[in-house]
Order: sequence, then C-alpha cells, then structure tokens
Amino acid sequence: MNGTSITRRALKWSLRVLAIPLLLIAVLAGTAALVNANYFRGPLIRFAASRSQRQIDIAGPLEMHLFSLHPRLIAQRVSIGNPPWTPPGRAAEIGQLSLVFDLPLSGQSFGIRRLEIDAARLHLLRDSTGRANWQWADPTKQTGQGPPLIRSLSMRNAHVDLDDARRNLQFEGTVSAQDLPGTATYPPLRIEGAGHLNGRPNTFALNGDPLATASLDRPYRFTYAERSSGSRLMGRGSLARPFYLGALDTTFEATGEDLRDLYFLTGLLMPDTGTYRLTGKLARRGMHFEFSDLLATSGRSDMHGTVSVESSIGGRSRIQANLYSELLRLADLGERAAGRTSAATTEKPLLLSEKEFLLNGLRRSDSVVDFHARGVEAGHVSLHAVAAKLSADHGVLSVKPLSAAFPEGKITGHIKFDATADVPTADLDLKVADLELAQFDRKGTGQPPLEGPLRARLMLTGHGRSLHGFAASVNGRATAVLPHGAIRASLAELTGIDLRGLGLLLTKSEEKTAVRCGVASFQAHDGILSVQSLVLDTDTVLISGHGTINLDTERLDLALHGRPKRPRLVRLRAPVSIRGTLKHPSIGIEAGASVAQAGAAVALGVVLTPLAAVLAFVDPGLAKDADCAALITQAKADTTPASPPH
Repeated sequence: MNGTSITRRALKWSLRVLAIPLLLIAVLAGTAALVNANYFRGPLIRFAASRSQRQIDIAGPLEMHLFSLHPRLIAQRVSIGNPPWTPPGRAAEIGQLSLVFDLPLSGQSFGIRRLEIDAARLHLLRDSTGRANWQWADPTKQTGQGPPLIRSLSMRNAHVDLDDARRNLQFEGTVSAQDLPGTATYPPLRIEGAGHLNGRPNTFALNGDPLATASLDRPYRFTYAERSSGSRLMGRGSLARPFYLGALDTTFEATGEDLRDLYFLTGLLMPDTGTYRLTGKLARRGMHFEFSDLLATSGRSDMHGTVSVESSIGGRSRIQANLYSELLRLADLGERAAGRTSAATTEKPLLLSEKEFLLNGLRRSDSVVDFHARGVEAGHVSLHAVAAKLSADHGVLSVKPLSAAFPEGKITGHIKFDATADVPTADLDLKVADLELAQFDRKGTGQPPLEGPLRARLMLTGHGRSLHGFAASVNGRATAVLPHGAIRASLAELTGIDLRGLGLLLTKSEEKTAVRCGVASFQAHDGILSVQSLVLDTDTVLISGHGTINLDTERLDLALHGRPKRPRLVRLRAPVSIRGTLKHPSIGIEAGASVAQAGAAVALGVVLTPLAAVLAFVDPGLAKDADCAALITQAKADTTPASPPH
C-alpha cells in the first residue's frame, strides 16, 4: 500500500499555510538595522527581496521600534511574489504584519517573541516535480532548515488557496493560528482551518506544545486531526525542531466509510472499499520516508506491512514495500462494497471492465513490492499461498514471479505491463497445473458436470487503456487440456443429439462417463479467439468443435459435434451451438442446419491434426499421457473422410 503522504498531510497543511509569512519574517529579521526604517525603506526592501529571491512590496507604512531588548516591526499592505523556480505571480498579500524580536543576549538565541498576521491571503502552489512557492530556496540545490523560533503566534482567518499538482490537491478556505487562551502559564498552539479540499468540505486542526517553551534542543510534539467526505485522519508525533518537517516521527489512524475518500484528504487514489481503518507509523529523515506497522482492514480483508519511499525534487521517487494479507476478498473492494451502486443501477453489458487503468503513479515513480497473501477470495474461487513480486521501472511494470495455489491446483507465470506510451501494452504468460475442476461446482450438491485435473497455458499480448481494451486487441494462444476425468453422461451424449441424451437431461441424471482426453485450444488475433483444436474424447462420444469468440463484443459463436462410438437408433445429427455473450451464454440445438453442418463429418485425422503441437505448448509431457497419446495415434490412423453417421 503506497501512502507516501497520508500520515503527514494534516501537519503539512497546517505548517504550509504559514510558510510564506515565515519566509518574510526570516528575511526582515536578518535585515533589520538600528535605524529608522522609513529612511532606508527602499534599500531595506530591495535587500530583503534579494535575500529571499522574491519580489517584496510594502505599500503601507513601515514602522520599527528598535531601541529595546525586544525590537518591534510593523508593516502594512505587504505582498510577496513567487520565487524564480515557480511561475510568476503573488504568493501572499498581508494586510498587517507585526513582529517582536528576541535579541541574542545573555546566551539567548535569536528568535521571534511575537508574530501577528492580519487580513492575509496566501496563494500556495506546487508543480508535479515538487517545486513550490513556499520553499525558502531552490529545492534542487539546497534544503531549508526551518524559520527562527517563534514564541507566540496569531493569524486570524487567513484566506488560503492551494494548487498542489504533485499530490493532486486543491484547497480553498480559511486558516487560523494562535496560542490557545486559558489559565496555563504557557498556552499550547492551535492551528485550524476549514474549506473545500478537492471539491469536498474539509476541516483540520493541529495542537502543538506551547511555543513559549519550544527549543532547538528537544523535539516539538503535536497532535492533529482532519475530516472530509466521511473520512477522518488523526495522529500524534514530534518534529526534531519546531516548524521543520525534515525530521518527523508520527503515528496515524485513518477511518471512514470508503478508503477511496482518502483522496479528499491526501490526493492519493485508493480503491473503493466498505468501512475501513488504516493505522501505522511514519519516520521522515530528509527526503526518506519510512512507513511501518501498516495495517488496513475493510470487511473481512486485511493488509499490513512496511513501505519505504525515497523521494526527490524534480526526479523520480523510489518505493520499496513488503505487504502481507491474511485474507483479501475482492468482494470487499469496488463500488459495490462501498455502496456506490444500487439495485436500480443498470447492469453493464460487458463482463470485462472498461474502467481505464490509473497510470500516473506508475509513470512518476519506480518501485519494488513483495506481496504475499495467505488467502484470496474472488467470488466462488479461493486461492491460497499467493505470492508476487512487482517491479516498476520508468513506466514498465513487471510481475515476476507470480504464483497462487487452489485447494487442488496451482497457477504460475509472469506479466509485463508497459505504460510508457499513451496506450499501454501488456504481455502475459500464465500456466495452470492440475487444477481439479470439481472444486468449482457452485451448487455444491451432487456430482459436478465436469471433473478432472486441468492443465492450461495463456500466452497473450495486447494493448489498451482498460481490461476490455486489452482483450479487444489481444494476440497469442490460449490452451486448456484435460488428460483424464469425467463428464456428466447427459452432456456428453447431447452432442450426439439422440433420445438417450435428451432423456438423461430431462431426468437430471448424474450418471457419469469417463473423459480420456480433452483439449480446447484457441488462436487469438486482434481480439478474435478462433478454435485451433476443440475435442473431448469420452467413453461414449468423441466431441469436436469449431467457432470463434469475439473479445471486443464478447459474442460467442461456437458449435459442438458428437461422434457416437456405438450405434444409436434415433439421432438428429444436429450440432449443439453456444451463442450469446461471455456474461450471458446460451446453448441450443441447430436442427435446421443438421445435414449441412453435421452430415458431412470430417475425418478424425483432420480434426486432430495439430493436437500433438497443442499438447506440447501446454506441457511437453502431455503428448506421452496414455489417453492423449492414444487419441493422437488414432488420429494418425484415421486419414480418410468418415461416412455420414446414421
């Protein structure tokens, strides 16, 4: 789980809105002289602008009361421009700025005894590379060390607008900061704000140690809370020194109705979930962020682990993560889990999702993620011992190795996803070994319609902005082999379309017949799956088929033909058709085309010509399997067209 800004967002919000006036404070404090400020107004402002690399204007009076142990400065109608590493514009307009200094006398360090900001408007911005107008210096050249110590602070209802392209955050509202009034000798600091964050109502608050007792020699402690769109982010922590985010330790907890709503607090895109809880710790040292003890829960699903982020200004972030789940249920993810769908929602006609892939994070950062899950539930399919290593490098994601076990069977393989182009491309090679089909009987009563150890391989390439787009362009091969097993006799004999098969269906008979070898192989070209080999050899019927599957429209057009191995008194000689869509298939009997399609039977040798190569594609050892080898031998011997069955 990538949460590079979740835990520090409320704190950064609170301190960020103070960044611009604090910059001006540092400059004015460093340029103050024991003279009447108005006599040297022009040179003083030019010097301050040069030191800060910003255009500074003071349109109103500038007063300085300097002959005191606590000199005071008052400036009215102050404006501060953007630095040269951001676009031109104004970063702040302040109606009145009042400063009282502590001089470095008797071993006391220089600092701000009292800061008051009135009628302020702050315009904060950061681009996608991390350059911001609240930074003291060009972040690609040096890092700031934070402002001087401030012993008392007052900023009332400052209007703040923020456009943060790096974190996808847009905020507009008001922020206030002050020492909390009360009976305490040293009142604590309170920073709070309200407005709209990413279009949703947002409130946040920070309570810090009393500024009067703050020291550069010990950590500055704080608590924070932020709310938006039904989610709440809260925690506590400490800074190595006041107002300096370069060394930060904090714990955090986020709760809400949908994890996706964290976007309205953090700018991070998360999946939809039901009610969730997210906890953890964060330690920041410079541009290195270490998340530990992460735990996210929603429904019956959980995810926990560690995430390490090495960030950079203008460069690429590097992420290292180790994530583990006891149970991950797909039913706990998505719009349905979040309650964003209703019974009245129109059902989507397609099975494969048309939702576009989210690629910005993949293109902006590099990562290595080790993921393990004890169990994964996807509908009626249960997996265990799921393991994957994900590596992202400059927009190319590789999942290798990838493995998962069924109660009976295993899947392995690798995936490559290239998002460097406008339309991503993907390559996958997946293998299934000894997957017992009987375990997928949904009803769980009686005998399953088909059973046996399935082996399969998918080697596909394609391109698209969604799963459906990828499928609609796919090329490659997909093959499944059932070297032995059993099928419900009624289904097998129905392909021969005789009265016995119909009778078995009508009586719902669970009588079984043995499967000696079954193969379904498709060649994919531009999203069309064409049958290469489709055969099921049973004790009573040899079933073959042909047709196509269109993955763009998801339409099925398949036909099955049965060749009874024993004479039948009554036989319709009609193929069984499989039509409809992947989501809603339908099975029928094409009696009107019986003579044309089934009467001219093709020789077994022709039907099974590519069988040996197909078996080798899945597993070279399959061609030596007793039943499949016998079928190949039979095909080689049958090289003449068969007479129409009667």
